Amino acid sequence: MNGARKFIQLGRPPQEAGQFNYPGAPQSYPPEVKERLSADAQQIIARYPQRRSALQPLLHLVQSHDSYVTPAGLAFVAELLELTGAELAAVASFYSMYRRKPTGDYLVGVCTNTLCAVMGGDAIHDTLKEHLQIGDDDTTADGKVTLERIECNAACDCAPVVMVNWEFFDQQSPESARALVDSLRAGEEVRPTRGMPLETFKETARVLAGFFDERPDDGQGGPAGPTLAGLQFAHEHQMAAPDAPAAEGGAAK
Repeated sequence: MNGARKFIQLGRPPQEAGQFNYPGAPQSYPPEVKERLSADAQQIIARYPQRRSALQPLLHLVQSHDSYVTPAGLAFVAELLELTGAELAAVASFYSMYRRKPTGDYLVGVCTNTLCAVMGGDAIHDTLKEHLQIGDDDTTADGKVTLERIECNAACDCAPVVMVNWEFFDQQSPESARALVDSLRAGEEVRPTRGMPLETFKETARVLAGFFDERPDDGQGGPAGPTLAGLQFAHEHQMAAPDAPAAEGGAAK
């Protein structure tokens, strides 16, 4: 040891948004907003034998108003559930679906985990960032689109995958992703690979809070992924994996 002092920065990574204290975020709700949200919240709370079980749906509820979790939203939920702000923030900060800064009408997430990255996920993200001219807040100037990198969404069969408000757009390319965001910003109807026409981020948050989805229940399922297609091909051609080699003593493992 040479006695030189070393500085180690603790706390959140520099690129991570602050703990629900975005500049200008509302600190409390006006009476009319609080009254409306309270009526919705009571419907949610009534579904659970213990009030605190409604914590996560209520966080989606406040996101449906603010587009992210604000000090006003945390205080509102804490008061309803008789929890501390620290208890709420501990839950909200664990899940990436709870946003820490304003979110556009369409949250566009580009998967850049291993398989999607190999198939071009990073190129899609970089193309969209340049095309949308996105700055430090990751949101376009018109407030329509927020862009982010996302972790694996268990759709590796269909890589590279883009998600918009958590709906799947499979087997994307820089060109198709660019056309997708252009359609979103133009207000055109956009239908995911498997699912119903998109709603805005706030509308989606309200559905996630537990309120009825008014859209028609059509288009679910989508095309089979390559793994399922391969399984179907194997069955049709009576293909099977080879038998396991016999272990010493004659018994197969």
